[in-house]
Amino acid sequence: MTIATGIFRGLLLLAAIATFAFLLAPIAALLLQVPARDLPGLLRETAVTSALLVSLKTNVIANLIILIVGTPAAYLLALGRFRGRPALLTLLELPLVLPPAVAGIALLTAFGAFGLFGTALADAGIFLPFTQAAVVIAVTFVAGPYYVRAAVAAFASLDRNQFDAARDLGAGEGAIFRRIALPLAADGLRAGWALAFARGVGEFGATLLFAGSVERITETLPLAVYAQLDVNLDSAVAVGILLLAISGAVLLVAKLPPLWSPTRTSTPVGGW
Repeated sequence: MTIATGIFRGLLLLAAIATFAFLLAPIAALLLQVPARDLPGLLRETAVTSALLVSLKTNVIANLIILIVGTPAAYLLALGRFRGRPALLTLLELPLVLPPAVAGIALLTAFGAFGLFGTALADAGIFLPFTQAAVVIAVTFVAGPYYVRAAVAAFASLDRNQFDAARDLGAGEGAIFRRIALPLAADGLRAGWALAFARGVGEFGATLLFAGSVERITETLPLAVYAQLDVNLDSAVAVGILLLAISGAVLLVAKLPPLWSPTRTSTPVGGW
């Protein structure tokens, strides 16, 4: 090995060490801030448990909406060939780069009392801002594109020849979607869902502006961290550790072994 090669490899090693040290230092500091024996008591505080329940309830509802509506929408965008498709894909990606505060303002101007649909909603007796429904909408708006974009990529990567073969055997489009597309794209869909769920659980800005931070109603875990900073730093850190654990669990879900592989036995084509 030449001296130049040794120096280059040494620089690569230093860069890797610096990268991981920078990323791990804040996480280590968070975990060391509060003694482990104090965590159970801090996490049992009313403000924390109520925020956890609000986060779980709103994120479960939002994720059901994202999966039920986003999956067929992604399938259409992935396999469809129609005018305006590139523009729709670009529009789908826009919330991914939109600042959270702007997302919150956009939701207010759309669904607020004086928003684009506010008057019509009010006439129907529906008032969305500063309710749990507003939290669900905010989470769906900011997290949904993560899932749909990943689902589009997963469906687009499938072999179209399998679809054609199934049609030749008499399978309908619905059967192809259920029996072929969904199983083959399952790993990509799971990874997209994990990203969407993590983004939704950590949502702060859009929720704060559109739903507010009302304890037991709209205060989610990230909002509880912000609220507890001036009240009890240890409690805020405990919620942060809880969110870290949730994020780690979601990351593990995304990295589970593949749900399907070509070596596994597939459903007989005659069983449509």
